Amino acid sequence: MTRILSTFLLYAFLASAGQAAANTLPDSCGDDKVKFDVATQEGQPLPPAPPEGKAQIVFMQIENQMVTPFSEATIRFGMDGSWVGANNGNSYFALTVDPGVHHLCASWQSVLETFKKNVGLTLFTAEPGKTYYFAAQVTVTSRDNVTFALSPLNEDEGKYRLKSSKLSTSNPRDAKRRATSANTPQSASSKPQ
Repeated sequence: MTRILSTFLLYAFLASAGQAAANTLPDSCGDDKVKFDVATQEGQPLPPAPPEGKAQIVFMQIENQMVTPFSEATIRFGMDGSWVGANNGNSYFALTVDPGVHHLCASWQSVLETFKKNVGLTLFTAEPGKTYYFAAQVTVTSRDNVTFALSPLNEDEGKYRLKSSKLSTSNPRDAKRRATSANTPQSASSKPQ
């Protein structure tokens, strides 16, 4: 009886460990608990060139149609292990970065497990003075079939897509709580989240 119980507990432990690993995002993403509120604005000027000695990444989201009758996808973008922003619908934001190798992640922010598993990854080497375009493409072909991919765009396509995209501004949903806790004295072993 003890052997059967031990075997059962071992299988239960292994099954739960496998599930936890399946829900863990890749290292280039940020913490999955971080969710963004996103606002978009039409008719904004295109991003200026990067400052001297820096590079620029333009993160875009391209959707062929709304994901549900009343909503568009919200895609979070991560770089080198931290979230850097999010888009909603056909939108973009630009980020200035140091030259060098950067690991990128795009993750669908959703309460639905079906969509949360959509993650795109890539890496690139940024050179000073250059602008790089990356798009999270959300393609809805039916109610039950939605595809997702993160891919680089060439400069011509990136500039073209920018003209018809909205500028995105995003903030972590719990930013106010984190700002308050950052001003609260912390013990040496704890850090603000």
